[in-house]
Amino acid sequence: MDTMSGATASAAVVGAPGSANAQGQVIEEVQGPPKLAPGSAAKLNLTVDLVLLSSVLVGSAWLSGQLSAESGWKVSGLVLAAWVVWIVTGTALCLYDSRFAERSKLDHVALVSVTTLAVVTVLTLGSVAVPTVVTSPVVGPLLFIFWPVTLLLRLFVFRPVASQERPMDAVLIVGTGAMGRYTGEDLANRGRRQILGYVRFHDDNGSVGELPGPVMGSVDDLEHILRNTAVDEVYIAGNTLKQGESMQAAIKLAERFGVPFALPAHSFRLDRARPVERRAVADGFLHFAAVSPKPHQMAMKRLFDICVSAAALWALLPLLGMVALAVKFTSKGPIFFKQLRVGQNGKPFYMLKFRSMVVNAEELKEKLAALNEQTGPVFKMKHDPRITGIGRFIRKFSIDELPQFINVLRGEMSIVGPRPPVPTEVAKYETWQRRRLSVRPGLTCIWQVSGRNQISFEEWMYLDMQYIDHWSLTSDLRLLLQTVPVVLTGRGAS
Repeated sequence: MDTMSGATASAAVVGAPGSANAQGQVIEEVQGPPKLAPGSAAKLNLTVDLVLLSSVLVGSAWLSGQLSAESGWKVSGLVLAAWVVWIVTGTALCLYDSRFAERSKLDHVALVSVTTLAVVTVLTLGSVAVPTVVTSPVVGPLLFIFWPVTLLLRLFVFRPVASQERPMDAVLIVGTGAMGRYTGEDLANRGRRQILGYVRFHDDNGSVGELPGPVMGSVDDLEHILRNTAVDEVYIAGNTLKQGESMQAAIKLAERFGVPFALPAHSFRLDRARPVERRAVADGFLHFAAVSPKPHQMAMKRLFDICVSAAALWALLPLLGMVALAVKFTSKGPIFFKQLRVGQNGKPFYMLKFRSMVVNAEELKEKLAALNEQTGPVFKMKHDPRITGIGRFIRKFSIDELPQFINVLRGEMSIVGPRPPVPTEVAKYETWQRRRLSVRPGLTCIWQVSGRNQISFEEWMYLDMQYIDHWSLTSDLRLLLQTVPVVLTGRGAS
């Protein structure tokens, strides 16, 4: 089980409001009109599309005289089948990717058309295979009503709304020269990136006042900044001819931390010439990541997470209720334990668990530090005196972890992935170990099926790196199946 460390954020994860420049002056963020949360336009778009799809199918059945009390279940099945096809196909095509505001209009036309045709094809084949069940004439209404209305709403309503969302990613720009300044201005104008600040090269002579963000230090401070700041991507905006050595050092550092980075696509200024494949360098940079980019597989992984976590919470509701009552009536304190954990790219979130320890567990932990049985920064004891009677049982069979399905639904965690660490542990990580934060944390991973507390901390880290470097949907499914007997037997838990 995970250690119950303090719920107070350390400086290694959470920054204070405002930023300080090179002279120590605090730069307050300019408060503009309130913006939407990232991804809200995509979620609203999906909801409207499903409602419109249902309305077209039900309306078609009603107009054709097929909507009655006896045939209502057929129409309901038709709508459900259409929903499944639409969601699965849309997920595979990344139709509702939160970055869809950056796509071209032709991309939207193609994606919506392919997804609509998938629904039409499946329902048409269904009407041929089982005419007694699928009999509604849906091809015409889907092609001539649903498809154009969905496309028009997407292009002229949801796409503009998405452009008003808050920045999704926090980026750091290395270089305060002309390239760095232009990069910051371009990202600010696009509105999809939050500029945390700048890191200057030793020979940069640009004026700090001209930059759209504070200077956080020099390239010598880059490792310290990456260790203490949640960064989604590093833009290395230098001159390859003059600053190539420093840029190479920044690249190596980003690779070791597992932080995505971007390099200038062109070494020279271009006035009229344009790249043939413009989409590949839309912002003038080539983007690199420490993990293999698999956007379609990642989209399917997120769909799997949503479906499994929602189904699990619903199916396990009686068990969750009984455990909540047992925790409440067997020891003093709250039912749930909210603990600050470090998520993907160092972003903090509160992980939920059933409380399995006494209320003053954190105070007692300091007294028990000398009895730690795990190597590295993690604290674990086989016979931890802080664990309550019911807590020992629910920890043995990982029942205390079940509320984390809520974290999965929120998008803070995944079903399969490295366990999220606490800030105090991350602060003690070696540089190479920080790379485990490059992916979304999960409920189970290789560590859980390899002995858990019976293996050393360093072996644990290597197992997580193995998962990150060789991730696939198949490996996730295999780990999930291997987790079931481990949970049922309580092997390796404490």
